[in-house]
Amino acid sequence: MLDSINACVALNNGVKMPWLGFGTFKIPDGEDVERCVSWALEAGYRSIDTAGSYKNEAGVGRAIKASGIPRGEIFLTTKVANHRQGYGETLEAFGDSLDLLGTDYVDLYLIHRAVKGKYQDTWRALETIYKSGRARAIGLSNFLIHHIQDILDICTVVPAADQTEFHPYLTEAELRAFCKRHGIAFQAWSPLIRGQIFDDPVLPGIAAKYGKTVAQIVLRWDLQSEVVTIPKSTNRERIIENTKIFDFELAPGDMAAIDALNRDWRMSSHPDNY
Repeated sequence: MLDSINACVALNNGVKMPWLGFGTFKIPDGEDVERCVSWALEAGYRSIDTAGSYKNEAGVGRAIKASGIPRGEIFLTTKVANHRQGYGETLEAFGDSLDLLGTDYVDLYLIHRAVKGKYQDTWRALETIYKSGRARAIGLSNFLIHHIQDILDICTVVPAADQTEFHPYLTEAELRAFCKRHGIAFQAWSPLIRGQIFDDPVLPGIAAKYGKTVAQIVLRWDLQSEVVTIPKSTNRERIIENTKIFDFELAPGDMAAIDALNRDWRMSSHPDNY
C-alpha cells in the first residue's frame, strides 16, 4: 500500500527499501549536507542516497549518527565512483565509503555508471561485498538494457535495483519492463528534472485538481508507476512538501496524461556515451 512514508518495496532478495528516499546529489559536504539530511530524517524519510563521486559521504554519515535514529531503521545507499571501477579498485573504494559514512555496512551499493571495459569486473567486486554481508543489496545506476544484460550474463547475484534518469519527459517504458521481468527494482534520480518540470504547461492543471503542488503530483506519479523515487532539495519546506504524497491517488486518466508527456529527452549524458 502506497499510503505512508514508511511504505517499502521488497527487493529481489527480500530486503525492504522505502518507495520514497532523499537524494544528496550536489549538496556540499559539511554543514550543508548534514543540515539537509537532518531535515529529511526529521520529516520522516528513512532512505538516504549518496555516492562516492558526490564527495559528501562523511557529512551524510555524521547527520545519520547525530539523528539518534537507529542505523537499522535507515536505508543507506551509496555508489562506486566511475574512476574507481574494476575489481580491486571497487573493493578499496567501498572500504573508503564505509569509513567516510561511519558505518560497517550499507543497505544498497550501486555501480554508478557502466564504464566501458570495467563494469563486469566491478559487478564481481559487488558480489564479493554482498556475500561478505557488508552490503544488504547490490545494484546498478544509469544502466540500459544491454548493460544490464551484460551483468545478467556473468552474475551469480541478480542486481536488486537500477537507479536511472526518469521523469515525465523520459519514461523509459522498455527499460522498466525489462527490469520488472528480471525482478530488478526501478529507481528514479532527479525525478523533478532539477526544477525544470515546474515549467510544464500540463501539470499545473492536474495539481490544481488534487489541491497539490506540481512536485507532489510528479512524485505520486512515480510511485503509482512502480518507480522508487529519491527527490533532492536543500529547502526545508520543500523537503517536507515532498513527503506529502501518500494521502491521495492519481486517477488513471491523469496517470495517462503524465505518461503522454514523454519525449525521450535526457538532461544527463546518454549512458552509452559515458
